[in-house]
Amino acid sequence: MVLAAASFGAMGVFVKLAAATLGTVELVFWRTAFAVLVLGSVALLRRQRFATPLLGQHLKRGTLGYVSLLCYFYAISHLPLATAVTLNYTSPMFLALLSVLLLGERLPRSGALAMMLGFAGVVWLLRPTWHELGWLSGVLGLLSGLLAGWSYLHVRELGQAGEAEWRTVFYFALISTLGGLLLMQFQTWHPLTAANVPWVLGLGVSAMVAQLAMTRAYKVGRKLLVANLSYLTVAFSALFGALLWQHWLGWQELAAMSLIILSGILASRR
Repeated sequence: MVLAAASFGAMGVFVKLAAATLGTVELVFWRTAFAVLVLGSVALLRRQRFATPLLGQHLKRGTLGYVSLLCYFYAISHLPLATAVTLNYTSPMFLALLSVLLLGERLPRSGALAMMLGFAGVVWLLRPTWHELGWLSGVLGLLSGLLAGWSYLHVRELGQAGEAEWRTVFYFALISTLGGLLLMQFQTWHPLTAANVPWVLGLGVSAMVAQLAMTRAYKVGRKLLVANLSYLTVAFSALFGALLWQHWLGWQELAAMSLIILSGILASRR
C-alpha cells in the first residue's frame, strides 16, 4: 500500500506536468488506454474470458468512475497537488453517506462523526481555494470524491456477485477510454511530442503500478490497515508539491487535511 500511495502521488505529478500541453479529456484517455492495452494483453495471454453477465453494473461503475477521473484530473491541473488529492480522498466519507441514502444502511455514531469532521475539513480546506483559485476547481475536486465513493458502491456489488477483479478494472478502463474517444470528437487533439511523451508514459506506468499494488495490498493485507495506509497518498502529494512547485502547506491547510483524513479513517471502520 505504501508503494501504491507513492505511485498515486507520482501519477498526480505526471498529470500536472502533462496538463501544460494536453487537456483533461486527453489526459484521462491516455491514462485509461494504457490500462486497457496492458490488462487486455495480459488477459489474452492467460486466455481469460472477457465475457461477463454483469455488463450493466460495469457500465454504471465505469461511467461514474470516468466522470470522477475527469473531475479529479481537472482539479489536479488547477489546484495544489495535495489539495486536489485530499478532496478526492473524501470518497470514503461519501461512500458511507451514499450507503445510507441509497442502500438504507444504518449509520453508526462513528459514521456520523466522520461526516461532521469530513465536511468541516472540506469547508476549511476550500475557503482559501475559493477566493484565490476560483470555485470551479474546488467543486470539481470535491465532486471527484463524491463520484468515486458512488462508483465504489458498484465495485462492492461486482465483488459480491463474484466478478473477477481484473475484469472490474479492465471494463472501467475500457469504458473510460471509449468515453474519451467520444468526447474528443468535440475537442481538438493535441499531438504527442518529445516534450510530453515522457509525462504521458509516466502517467500510464505510475497509474498501473498503483492499481496493481493497491489490489494486491487489499487481497493479502488487513483491510482496515491498508485503507488507513492509503492516505499516505496525501503525504506523498504534499511532499511532491512542495519540492516541485513550492506548494508549502500552512497550518490551516494541514489541519483541514487532517480532519478529512480522520473522517476517512473513521468511515472505513464501519
